[in-house]
Amino acid sequence: MKLHLLLAAGVAFLTASIQVLAGATLDRIEQKKELVGVLMESYPPFSFLNEENQLDGFDVDVAKAVADRLGVRLRLETPSWDVIAAGRWGGRYDICICSMTPSKARAEVFSFPVEYYASPAVIVVNAEDQRIHSARDLSGKKVGLTSASSYESYLQKNLVIEGAEDTPLEYPFDNVQIAPYDTDNVAFHDLALGAGVRLDAILTNLVTAQPRLAQDQRFKLAGEPLYAEPNSVAIEKGDAEWEARVREVFAELKRDGTLSGLSQKWIGADISSR
Repeated sequence: MKLHLLLAAGVAFLTASIQVLAGATLDRIEQKKELVGVLMESYPPFSFLNEENQLDGFDVDVAKAVADRLGVRLRLETPSWDVIAAGRWGGRYDICICSMTPSKARAEVFSFPVEYYASPAVIVVNAEDQRIHSARDLSGKKVGLTSASSYESYLQKNLVIEGAEDTPLEYPFDNVQIAPYDTDNVAFHDLALGAGVRLDAILTNLVTAQPRLAQDQRFKLAGEPLYAEPNSVAIEKGDAEWEARVREVFAELKRDGTLSGLSQKWIGADISSR
C-alpha cells in the first residue's frame, strides 16, 4: 500500500513538473509582462536601425504586433546570427521573429509554430560580371552569405527545409568557396568592389536584395531563384502552451489583415503566408 502511494505521489509530482515545464515561457512572459524577441540588427527591410537609431522594419513591426496581442511590452535583443540560430537560449529570449528558414538541423533545437512569410533565395553578382548566370556557374567561385544561414547549408549541399523533405533541392555546382559574413551589408560592400575582387557572388533573400538592386546599379541578379525560402517564427522546443499561443496570435494577425498590411508597408507586396 505504501509503495502504491509512493508511486502515485511520484507520478503526480512528475506530471506537475511536466506541466510547469510545458508552460515555462508563457508563464515568464505573463509574470514579467514582457516579451523578449531576438533578431538581426542589420537585415533591411526586415530589421535595421533607422535614422533615430531605433530598430525598425517588417520583423520589428510584427514582433510589436505580437506583444500587443499578448498585452505585454516588447524588448528586442540583437546578438549575432550564430547565437540566434544555435538555439539553446536558456530562457534569455522568448521568440525569434527574425526571418529564420526551418531546416532539419534547426528543428532539433527549435519549434516552428507558424510560417509568416516566404521569399525566394537568389544569386546577386556585380553588374560587370559576365561569368555567373546560374547556380551551375558558382563552381570554383567565392560566394558571400550570412553565417549559419540556409544559404550556407545550400552551398554545403545539405539544406533540408522543414516541411519540404519530399522536395529535394538541386545542387548543380562543385567546390564553392563559402565566405560567411555577420550581415549582408559587408558582403555587398565587398561585391561592389568588382567581380572577383573579394567576392564573386552573394546568396541572399530576394526581398532583401530588391532595394539594393533598385538603388545601386553595381549589382544584378544572376539566373532564376534557387529555392522557395519559407520563413517561420522560431521558439525553443518543449513548451506546448507557448507554441499554441504563438499559433493563436499569428492566426489573428493573418485573419484581421495585420500581417499582410505590414508586408505591404515594408515590402510593397503581400509576401505573408496565409
